[in-house]
Amino acid sequence: MSSRREQLGDWPNRGASRFVRAGGFGWHVQVMGTGPVLLLLHGTAAATQSWRDLAPLLAAHFTVVAPDLPGHGFTDTPASSRMGLPGMAGAVRALLQGLELQPVLVAGHSAGAAVALEMAVRGMIQPQGVVSLNGALLPLSGVAGQLFSPLAKVLTGLPLLPGLFAWRARDAAVVAKLLANTGSTLDERGVSLYARVMRDRRHTAAALSMMARWDLKPLDEALPGLKCPLLLVAGEMDRAVPPEGADTVAARLPGAKVVRQAGLGHLSHEEDPKATAALIEDFAREVGVLASIGAEP
Repeated sequence: MSSRREQLGDWPNRGASRFVRAGGFGWHVQVMGTGPVLLLLHGTAAATQSWRDLAPLLAAHFTVVAPDLPGHGFTDTPASSRMGLPGMAGAVRALLQGLELQPVLVAGHSAGAAVALEMAVRGMIQPQGVVSLNGALLPLSGVAGQLFSPLAKVLTGLPLLPGLFAWRARDAAVVAKLLANTGSTLDERGVSLYARVMRDRRHTAAALSMMARWDLKPLDEALPGLKCPLLLVAGEMDRAVPPEGADTVAARLPGAKVVRQAGLGHLSHEEDPKATAALIEDFAREVGVLASIGAEP
């Protein structure tokens, strides 16, 4: 336990970090604040560093629970069969059961939004609301849809590839360019933290494995069965997930609404954590999550 904590080094919010076992493997999870339980799920190739500025803001109103997803950050990598969407959702459910926590609100970024909605529509959690932050929720269509998954599987099968990615991540300029291609501009600290996780061969291999097994079609078919309100936050400058996709999802769900963030990209919650926290808090009031702690209407 002590050696794993030492590996955190200057990891953001390390005082909130816990190392626990659930679902048959070890997790790194950060828990902070008091109040209703809010689950935060990061996207592919990120880790809890993605919430470094947002989580403390939300902890003023919520008990924030933010894990490193399987294989990411400081969480162990389970069997490859559990790296797809159903396996990832089931693993997070096991973690929540181990922590004896039930979220009343869940917010996910990019692929993390898909995990959040998979858990909600399958009855793994019963939140009063879900927040999608630039959520990657729609299956790829056309030629891209036919090529992406097979290509990802081929890349995952190349044993030297994760090491090559990790080696390239030693150059901060390469990482900065990669992040800029999402439409977001991060400060030096943000870039250095992404470079740190990308330099970890195990983390990179897990991200590739996750992408190779990602299939959004079953979720897309089940999404109309979502029983709680959904807030779709979309950065207008997002180059990774077209913001118009949020409108497509909202059109299928009567309880969904879209909020655009002007001038922000795929990592909008990192670019402007205060504005994003305000959106989540306002949504929590709308669905009644914060009423019990005396929030202003």
